[in-house]
Amino acid sequence: MGTRGRTVFALFLQALFVSWFVEGGSAQKVYNASGVRGRKVAGSGCNLFQGKWVTDPSYPLYESRDCPFIDPEFDCQKYGRPDRGYLKYAWKPDSCNLPRFDGIDLLTRWRGKKIMFVGDSLSLNQWQSLSCMLYASVRNSKTYHAKNGLLSSVTFEDYGVTLYLYHTTYLVDIAREKIGRVLKLDSIQGGNAWKGMDMLIFNTWHWWTHKGKSQPWDYVQDGSKIYKDMDRLTAFYRGLTTWARWVDQNVDPSKTRVFFQGISPTHYQGKDWNSGSKNCMGEQQPLTGSAYPAGLPPAAIIVNRVLSTMKVPVYLLDITTLSQLRKDAHPSAYSGGHSGTDCSHWCLPGLPDIWNQLLYAALVM
Repeated sequence: MGTRGRTVFALFLQALFVSWFVEGGSAQKVYNASGVRGRKVAGSGCNLFQGKWVTDPSYPLYESRDCPFIDPEFDCQKYGRPDRGYLKYAWKPDSCNLPRFDGIDLLTRWRGKKIMFVGDSLSLNQWQSLSCMLYASVRNSKTYHAKNGLLSSVTFEDYGVTLYLYHTTYLVDIAREKIGRVLKLDSIQGGNAWKGMDMLIFNTWHWWTHKGKSQPWDYVQDGSKIYKDMDRLTAFYRGLTTWARWVDQNVDPSKTRVFFQGISPTHYQGKDWNSGSKNCMGEQQPLTGSAYPAGLPPAAIIVNRVLSTMKVPVYLLDITTLSQLRKDAHPSAYSGGHSGTDCSHWCLPGLPDIWNQLLYAALVM
């Protein structure tokens, strides 16, 4: 497929997105299709992901100074964030009560099991959050922290539960070849490390939009064709379809629970939430209500569509909209490992703790 062919395919894919909007009546309706799959798992017809943020003085669930697993880039309090109000928000679904996170219960239910987060630095964010939440629940329990290449782990030895993190920016492969670094949209060699887990939580999107010096590949390969670049939503769709095929071929749903972390939003454009702010810097409160002015990102629609085609049940942690409302929850300038203003990742403690509370609810409700 030459340049013209790729352009035609990109236009076709965009037209397909429009048709998905029309079929569902709105982006929200289309996106919630996978939420229905999730609600069936959770039971009682409850949509955990439709609701609003409310203040709760019992939060946070832990303090960053008490958790040994937090990287400097997420430790906003240590690196000078002056306010604490962002730590005092709980998520309240409209149609049911969200169960309080119970770390001892989770460790007991998953005794002897292996849980793996697979993805980029947003998976790191969530993995460190859950490690801290469990650590705060069983402070006297022995833990073992290890890192070996792309794989990190925290083991709660008294329960035999290990939380793994496998770092991969795209889920599909980047290979070093004679021409340079090639993003291979139809290849997942790293998947062998994901096998044998009792729970898998996948994530990707953050890196698909990176260009220039921050782009970690030189060419992209789609089938037998190699290109210098291609439409990023098209590439994401192709790569995610490869991941879906891998899950369908390699995961036994009777032995392994599979989750997909929804698209984690950024807050680099104040106009997205009808503000004159340049970005998330200085934001101290979430948006009120349950809708985000800019709507859902197109990547969320792609995730929803790909999940709907899969044979293996995958529970979508539909965190996009509820996270869009949290313009106040980023490290911004208060990061020990990120230069500039970080409106992509999230402070710990903070929003990822709610993601894990929702994960816990999906497991127990």
